[in-house]
Amino acid sequence: MTRTRRIAAVAALVLALPLPLAGAAMASPSQSATAAVAAVSSTPAAFHGELPRPTGPYAAGEEVLHLTDQDRTDPWVPSAGPRQLVVSMVYPARRDTGEPAPYMSLGEAQGFVATRVPPGTGVQPQDLVDTKTHAYTDAKAAGGKFPLVVLSPGFENPRTTLTGLATDLASHGYVVALVGHTHEDSGETLADGSTPGCALCASGAPDSLPDSRAKDVSFVLDRLTGHQPAWRLAHLIDRDRIGMAGHSIGGASTLTAMAEDQRILAGVNMDGTFWPPIPTDKLNGRSFLLLGKQGNHAAGGGDESWGQTWAGWDGYKPWLAVAGANHASFTDVAVLAAEIGLPLPPGTTTSPARGMQLTREYVGAFFDQTLKGIHQPLLDGPSAANPEVLFQHP
Repeated sequence: MTRTRRIAAVAALVLALPLPLAGAAMASPSQSATAAVAAVSSTPAAFHGELPRPTGPYAAGEEVLHLTDQDRTDPWVPSAGPRQLVVSMVYPARRDTGEPAPYMSLGEAQGFVATRVPPGTGVQPQDLVDTKTHAYTDAKAAGGKFPLVVLSPGFENPRTTLTGLATDLASHGYVVALVGHTHEDSGETLADGSTPGCALCASGAPDSLPDSRAKDVSFVLDRLTGHQPAWRLAHLIDRDRIGMAGHSIGGASTLTAMAEDQRILAGVNMDGTFWPPIPTDKLNGRSFLLLGKQGNHAAGGGDESWGQTWAGWDGYKPWLAVAGANHASFTDVAVLAAEIGLPLPPGTTTSPARGMQLTREYVGAFFDQTLKGIHQPLLDGPSAANPEVLFQHP
């Protein structure tokens, strides 16, 4: 499949999204225009964003790391020098400690509003900074060692759009590394205070993007679990229990990262098309969850890459399709769009809050089973409590 065809395939998966805010790939011009007209046709209400509260017994602490890979030139902007990454570490913390963490830096919020939020909504960058995340900076860490889960966002979306999942995982006893892939989204604020935007968005995601993200993740793992870790709370991480999950291209890249790094024991793809070649021969029986919207990601659905990938390896590989979901249902984006007052995309019957609830429940259950060794009946088959979640058996 050529790069152009791959970009078209990714774009086809997000046609149900309401606005640029909700996509991991660019919406068509007609969609963007229609959404913009709808947005400016009504008086915008004040925006006070808040993510759903984490559901576990721990509070969620948060600390931002700035990492530089001196052995690798930035693949997208070589003139920038060594590859720089921003990583939000979200960890199990003691309750009633720390101060509320911002959702984004001001520079990141400015980039997000400029490129991902349609005009006429009234949303200002500071509104996004002030969105309530239920994570806390300088929070005291809980005692113990915890599995590590790396999260990788969709193309064009910054790392913070997976904060709702990250805080919930942390509240249930996981250390989470939210990786910002520099020059691939609306902006990540680097150590020098600059916030470079998306160098790839005009041309689309290149064929080499999953491989590059795999290199990003392996470098982050090296810096978190090496002999001289870059994070002051690295003692919280159980180095023998590492997983990864991603949305859209982040989900596809999760498989590539697992193939290239044997430390990653379990992975999750949330609604992302796999890009060939698909290295399933390198998984060696490790576990992988497919979680996507029914419209494209049911067995025999429009995204053939899921069936081909699922059939390509032996291992624990549950495949779940969510009825009534859209591409953004697995991220913060749908929740924020609803709070802004934007309508659901056509055909969406799963509310944004419900989409996040299901994502948290099934991703959390998958890692509880694969990384903590705790059997999860939720993954055994259909649940009367969650009729939207359809178990696929190709």
